[in-house]
Amino acid sequence: MNKDWMKVFIAAFFEVFWVIGLKHADSGLEWFGTVIAIVVSFYLMIMAGEKLPVGTVYAVFVGMGTAGTVLSEMLFFDVPFDPAKIAMIVILLAGVIGLKLVTDNDDEERVDA
Repeated sequence: MNKDWMKVFIAAFFEVFWVIGLKHADSGLEWFGTVIAIVVSFYLMIMAGEKLPVGTVYAVFVGMGTAGTVLSEMLFFDVPFDPAKIAMIVILLAGVIGLKLVTDNDDEERVDA
């Protein structure tokens, strides 16, 4: 995995924090952390989008962020475990992984003219 794809995965990791922060932040410090997570997440996604296909970057970013957010709510915020949700996350991640696998390697590193 190259460094640009690593940026996408790290951006999705931070996406989980800011999405949770939007719902659960109560103090100024928590809101500050949420804003920092938004900035880091979007900065990394934009940087990765300069070298990788934007559509694939966005799909992977959103898919990983969605899966992480749903799983985090189940693990940390007492949202009931729902097998149907888990099945849908597995289908979503299969689609995201499939999209990454079928993306041409030639498209992955655009050369600026």
